Amino acid sequence: MVKIEIDYQGQLLTEATHGPSGTKFITDAPLDNGGRASSFSPTDLVGAAVGSCMATIMGIFAQRHSIPLEGMKIEVVKTMIQQPIRRIGEFKVDVYLPIASRPPATGRPRESCIVLPGAPESTSGCQNSDNLSLGSPGQS
Repeated sequence: MVKIEIDYQGQLLTEATHGPSGTKFITDAPLDNGGRASSFSPTDLVGAAVGSCMATIMGIFAQRHSIPLEGMKIEVVKTMIQQPIRRIGEFKVDVYLPIASRPPATGRPRESCIVLPGAPESTSGCQNSDNLSLGSPGQS
């Protein structure tokens, strides 16, 4: 169990404190929602959590299998929608792997790229790119 305390500071600012470490950070609403965008918005943190979780899970796997993963980058693009209510519409996640992390090419692209269980057959980024882009089927 991890306790996280959130203190509302006023003017759409919050301060979150991580119980075990005492680390603190501030959130602010985005400009288009009345804030100053001086820090991550709460919904930005959802995207950051998705990307950080992916990197951590991949890092655990890489450590267990002696795969060098240093230099991996994950980019998360969050899109908000307004209707029927303002909310997160989607995340687009791109994973950029260091060249050394990729298995040697075998001539068959599906065997030389990382594909997550349940990922659509049309997952982009596996044939001619150094990144794996995970999104809705048919989108890149």
